[in-house]
Amino acid sequence: MQYKRVLLKLSGEALMGDRHYGIDPNRLKEYAKEIKEVTEKGIELAIVIGGGNIFRGVSGASNGMDRVQGDHMGMLATCINGLALQSALEDEGIYTRLQTAIQIKEIAEPYIKRKAIRHLEKGRVVIFGAGTGNPYFTTDTAAVLRAIEINADAILKGTRVDGIYNVDPEKDENAIKFETITFKDVISKGLKVMDMTAFTLSEENKLPIIVFDMNTSGNLLKLVSGKQIGTIVNH
Repeated sequence: MQYKRVLLKLSGEALMGDRHYGIDPNRLKEYAKEIKEVTEKGIELAIVIGGGNIFRGVSGASNGMDRVQGDHMGMLATCINGLALQSALEDEGIYTRLQTAIQIKEIAEPYIKRKAIRHLEKGRVVIFGAGTGNPYFTTDTAAVLRAIEINADAILKGTRVDGIYNVDPEKDENAIKFETITFKDVISKGLKVMDMTAFTLSEENKLPIIVFDMNTSGNLLKLVSGKQIGTIVNH
């Protein structure tokens, strides 16, 4: 199936490249080129990005920090990543808008569903920052929520592995990859695709999730063009 409008979910860690923290400019540039190829095909693309390369609310809370404070810091981290990705995309000549769930009007638009959809219809890439704007909710949940709101055809979860396996393929060379899998099987097998809130929301709204290797050049374009890449989670 060729997609018309998709939401790409990237982890903050994906931006680190080979670094231990922060943002790798070379990785940003690679992603910007991949995204440009997709937009040139006329496919509408929105992006939700995590903040784990800068700060994680959960790890902050485990070290004694107030969880709400920690999550707000994490939201700001996603905005930093969003600005970095926006800059890289604009360097490639892609019109981009950053919308945030918390108001930072000097540097980004507030999230407004109709405005986001209008940007997409005009061929702009829309980056959604600050998660859902609420503590205790992950950027996975934000990705599913935004995808439902903008009527995306699918969520593309870009990772460093090429799909979903029965066990961790980085730890077990005999791991078996699933080409397709149902939502129910993911739950029954205890596979960690997204956090349970995000996953349940996706299942209830019949929104497929495709897990794929974002770091292999050309994968994103092949995927949105209808080729079988990664693992698709569906009903």
